[in-house]
Amino acid sequence: MQIPPFGLCDCIQIVPSEPGNFLSYSSIIQNLTEDIENQCHTIHELQQNNVALRQENAELQQTIKELRGQLSLNSKNSSKPPSSDYPKKYSTKDAQQSQQASDKKVGGQPGHKGSNLTPSVEVTETVRHVPDACRDCPHHDDCMNHVGIGETRHVIDAVVTVKVTAHESLVIDCPLHGKQQKGEFPDDIRATVQYGENLQALVVAMNTIGAVSVIRTHEILGSVFTIPLSTGTISNMVKKCASGLKETMETIRKGVLAAEVIGCDETGTKVNGKGMWVHTASTAKYTHLTVHEKRGKDGSDAGEVLSEYTGIVVHDCWAPYWKYDVEHGVCCAHFLRDLIWTRENNPEQTWANDFIELLLKMKAAKEKAIEKGHKKLSRYFLKKFDRKYDELIALAYEHNPPPIFEGEKKGRPKNGKVRSLVIRLDKLKEAVCLFVKNFAVPFDNNQAERDFRIVKTKTKSSGGFRTKKGADNYAIIMSYVGTAKKHKINPYEAILLAIRGTPQLIFTQGSE
Repeated sequence: MQIPPFGLCDCIQIVPSEPGNFLSYSSIIQNLTEDIENQCHTIHELQQNNVALRQENAELQQTIKELRGQLSLNSKNSSKPPSSDYPKKYSTKDAQQSQQASDKKVGGQPGHKGSNLTPSVEVTETVRHVPDACRDCPHHDDCMNHVGIGETRHVIDAVVTVKVTAHESLVIDCPLHGKQQKGEFPDDIRATVQYGENLQALVVAMNTIGAVSVIRTHEILGSVFTIPLSTGTISNMVKKCASGLKETMETIRKGVLAAEVIGCDETGTKVNGKGMWVHTASTAKYTHLTVHEKRGKDGSDAGEVLSEYTGIVVHDCWAPYWKYDVEHGVCCAHFLRDLIWTRENNPEQTWANDFIELLLKMKAAKEKAIEKGHKKLSRYFLKKFDRKYDELIALAYEHNPPPIFEGEKKGRPKNGKVRSLVIRLDKLKEAVCLFVKNFAVPFDNNQAERDFRIVKTKTKSSGGFRTKKGADNYAIIMSYVGTAKKHKINPYEAILLAIRGTPQLIFTQGSE
């Protein structure tokens, strides 16, 4: 090994490429510089790859967490219906844990007024049962004169019969006028053979209230009454009933518009295989249902309620509702389910359970105040709840800081389900707490949800509707029947009134 004569550091050893040839100092420096640059470039690429991999790993971990959260969704911790829950056998312990703790025993409570099956109509037939020992006794007749009733039991049954009434128009030779006089049929007797009001009401009730399809209605009534009730006739009966309720629907609409608070919601159905939406605007006295192709504001406007309403609207935070210039209240039951999901799937989110307790305490305080005859909560309770609400929101933000990107990825990072819930609870504080500040506002939006629950049953049992007109007719009839039930009118009797052309009687006969 030879050392070049230009003063390199002794630690640098140079190996000649050929005997007697040495690399110059500048060549060595250039090679080392290039090597260092290559190494630095490689390190920089590895660092970038590491950051990208860490970001990707964090996103995958978040995706896994979200997917696990979706698998845990059920009717108790989300807006999913009970029918979508996976079959599961719950133990008594599970059932107790899923409910709020109570010190009450299972079953009827002390002072509860029991109920049992009693005859609702007069007894039409009596059958007497003589003791077996008395049947062949020679003193049978004498003893029967002094018989007593030891016990009475009733059997309630229905006898299905068909009543056919023949209306005859009589022709009389009048001696006074010297010509024949012919009797006139009543206005409602228009055809040679037609179906009576009771049968029409039963057909409409089965197809609407009973959620039975037209074909099944045809099969059931055809086999029960042995009469040729065609599917076309059934459809015409429903159509006729709905067409006579136009004025009643306007009365219902005006009743909803006049209310201080209404609940609004929407649910999907099928019309000729295409998805459509049923919109409801409900109060404690009125049910207003309409069908539209769109779920958003256009669908709500078509019902001609929200576009004219100026009071308080309770809803489930669906974005189009916020476009209306009204006072908003939100369904706290939806928030409770989201909070329950957060508590179950994120044990570290301790604020979620505290928020559940806060909402339930606010609800209990309101109910207790109403029981005492108060019309509002005291300032003490309002300030206490307000302060606690803000404290929990601050704690929730601490547990869920804003997400950031470590790499050069464009766009905004997702907040995630939990942080999104916190943001909504923060921004919608006034709407969430409105129920405790205004006693006319309910804690939840269950009234609106109950009013179109039959729509889901109808869609599942019948597969939806064949035409948009058929769906509209169904919405009209169920609006009328729902309103009748709220006025304490029997649904079948209400339809019978509609068939007779006097549907407005539900607003005068019923007790509000």
